Amino acid sequence: MISGVAGRYARSLFELAQETGAVSVVEGDLVRFEEMLEGSEDLKRLIKSPVFSADEQLKALGAVLDRARISGLVGNFLRLVARNRRLFAVPQMIRAFREIAAEARGETAAEVTSAHALSAEQERELKAALKSVVGKDVTVKVTVDPSLLAGLIVKVGSRQIDTSLKTKLNSLKLALKEVG
Repeated sequence: MISGVAGRYARSLFELAQETGAVSVVEGDLVRFEEMLEGSEDLKRLIKSPVFSADEQLKALGAVLDRARISGLVGNFLRLVARNRRLFAVPQMIRAFREIAAEARGETAAEVTSAHALSAEQERELKAALKSVVGKDVTVKVTVDPSLLAGLIVKVGSRQIDTSLKTKLNSLKLALKEVG
């Protein structure tokens, strides 16, 4: 279910990308921008802070996009988002775009958080297991969170499966508090 501001922007970008036959290029550029965002506290602050004016955000974002060589539809899209004071919603827009693109390819998207990086073989096995559950090909976005200790958290649509050791230990701690 994709709705709200992020959904409307993502849907518009997807339709433009589809019209020009550039869905995979746009998706690739968005993923690169998302990775830059995840790796830079300064960039996160730029898009989330209301302290910066639209002009300041636009100028700084333009420099980042030029340096990363992100132009075309994605460059124009992000500049438009900055002018409209909607940069704070870019992570949700990217997630929504990826969901829309996956749906158009007949796939479903899954967000996986793992205690450690998955090998290519583990990722293939996970995709196969998820495909057997949801009945579609699954694109997987894996993030690593060492605080989970072990296991995975898998989100597919509105469903979440949490097999992390952290959650199991927290449940055990809660159960022990109730007993004692």
